[in-house]
Amino acid sequence: MNNIKTKQLVTGGMIAAIYVVLTVLAAQFNLASGAIQVRFSEALTILPVFTVAAVPGLTIGCLLANLLTGLAVWDVVFGSVATLIGAVGTRLLKNKPLLAWIPPVLSNMAIVPIILIKVYAVPDAWWFLVLTVGAGEVLSCGLLGLLLWRSLKNIPAIKEMK
Repeated sequence: MNNIKTKQLVTGGMIAAIYVVLTVLAAQFNLASGAIQVRFSEALTILPVFTVAAVPGLTIGCLLANLLTGLAVWDVVFGSVATLIGAVGTRLLKNKPLLAWIPPVLSNMAIVPIILIKVYAVPDAWWFLVLTVGAGEVLSCGLLGLLLWRSLKNIPAIKEMK
């Protein structure tokens, strides 16, 4: 029992660390925040299909990445909540991986535009921000996430994580 908890803790920590590194990398190209964002780290949102440890790993990774990239406190909080909601949704769809990338897209489309308008006073219309954030999430979670899932799904050690 302890061995399983230790593996989950380590796995979650590794996912959080990778999320942070990929977000900081995206920030170097001005892709990690704003009306148009394509976080490479969002590809990791497919990982709850493989392990429950990805849910806290992604949430903590998002929280740390948002802190390290200098986002406002409300963005740190509610951006992390969007990630948590998306990760839980993905975990619930673990047996339907071709659909499992959709919850993070929807949660970010619902929450991030509100953050952009209320916290950063982005002047764009809400519907425009829903479309731009959604497009970036479809690229990150959908395209990159499904490529990641396809790359990992047949690896024996990954299959055993459930």
